[in-house]
Amino acid sequence: MGAGKVSSNRRDFLFVATASVFAVGTAAVVWPVIDSLNPDADVRAMAGSVEVDLSSIEVGQRITVMWRSMPVFIDHRSQGQIAEARATNLDELRDPQRDEDRALRPEWLIQIGICTHLGCIPLGQQSGDPLGDWGGWFCACHGSQYDTSGRVRKGPAPRNLDIPPYAFASDTIVRIG
Repeated sequence: MGAGKVSSNRRDFLFVATASVFAVGTAAVVWPVIDSLNPDADVRAMAGSVEVDLSSIEVGQRITVMWRSMPVFIDHRSQGQIAEARATNLDELRDPQRDEDRALRPEWLIQIGICTHLGCIPLGQQSGDPLGDWGGWFCACHGSQYDTSGRVRKGPAPRNLDIPPYAFASDTIVRIG
């Protein structure tokens, strides 16, 4: 082998090594760009569902869980609250909806806890909160009042509290979303 000639083995090795470094370098640059196109973990969580164990919620107790960055009110209603909600004359309601159509199971009312007027969170989930004239929820922002079925009864709210999609996975587990 002369001084000016490079052996074909060495040339092949240099070619393969250079190509390998180029491929690894390209992958190191391109992968973060491709990965950045995936949705953020917060966004993926928003699209999901949440499961709630209802077994520890007493009759008359209300809890709040978060789903898609929104508060969801879960109310374990008493027989008196259910009877009162079902006895309501639908002609008295701004957004007429039967109680039976708002709760899959009468004792569990599950609704999005955002006032339909301007998006405030109504009071009524905590002990001692004002419940309004119908014993449901009271929006302190502009005075909307909801009954024990989450139906608007007074104030500027145009419609009832929204019902999220949900299903009972068992007698004590509900899946929201």
